[in-house]
Amino acid sequence: QVQLVESGGGLVQPGGSLRLSCAASGISFSIYVMGWYRQAPGKQRELVAHITNAGSTYTDSVKGRFTISRDNAKNTVYLQMNSLQPEDTAVYYCNARHPILPRYIYWGQGTQVTVSS
Repeated sequence: QVQLVESGGGLVQPGGSLRLSCAASGISFSIYVMGWYRQAPGKQRELVAHITNAGSTYTDSVKGRFTISRDNAKNTVYLQMNSLQPEDTAVYYCNARHPILPRYIYWGQGTQVTVSS
């Protein structure tokens, strides 16, 4: 059974930082493309960042503020979020996608991030 368990969300003031974690089980973690998505109220889910063993990519709005990383020994992917702004408020979801077989895609349950003073 595949599980992706996110943690680290919460309430933070503008300009603050949070670190999200996603622990994966039931997959060969090291070969999967790992990603973070977010969905704000009334908006579509969007890709924030994803990472392979070759590198990472980010959506423009988070470049220079967010950093995605992975620890294959711990089957965990992280999202370090700095200089948070109210527009970053959303539910953040962890995603695991097989690089060759598109039917193998998995989601976590989501963690709420709220940026407010």
